[in-house]
Amino acid sequence: MNPFNFNGNNNNDDQDNLEKNILPFLPDNYAVVINEKAELKIGKVGFSYTSLFFGVVPSIFRGDWYNFSCMIGVELFFTMLLTYVTGMNITQSAQSLGFTFQIVWGFLYNLMYFRHLQNKGFVPQNKKSAVLLKTKKFFK
Repeated sequence: MNPFNFNGNNNNDDQDNLEKNILPFLPDNYAVVINEKAELKIGKVGFSYTSLFFGVVPSIFRGDWYNFSCMIGVELFFTMLLTYVTGMNITQSAQSLGFTFQIVWGFLYNLMYFRHLQNKGFVPQNKKSAVLLKTKKFFK
């Protein structure tokens, strides 16, 4: 059973019904994107406090394995670079850079998430989401 009474067809009745059921409850800084299979993704546009506090973990909960791999790869590269340059062991390097990466992912993760969704064929579901994503430069 579909609680939103939305079947993926882009006729006005379904879109109006979806907006009446979901969108009024979303804060102004959240965007809704949809693909041709009618998969709906809702996400925050702006700073990611969950990434600030939990690092790469939010990407796991979103099932965003591409960005998870990218984030882990960047962290490993810079950890090994710091280890090589300073002579610290790898554990000390990882601990030294840990909070720095959390700050970086706080600023970048939501942008990376929406850009990846756009590359996978997702488009804004409504005008509000389209304006928000384009003004904040989350969609090209």
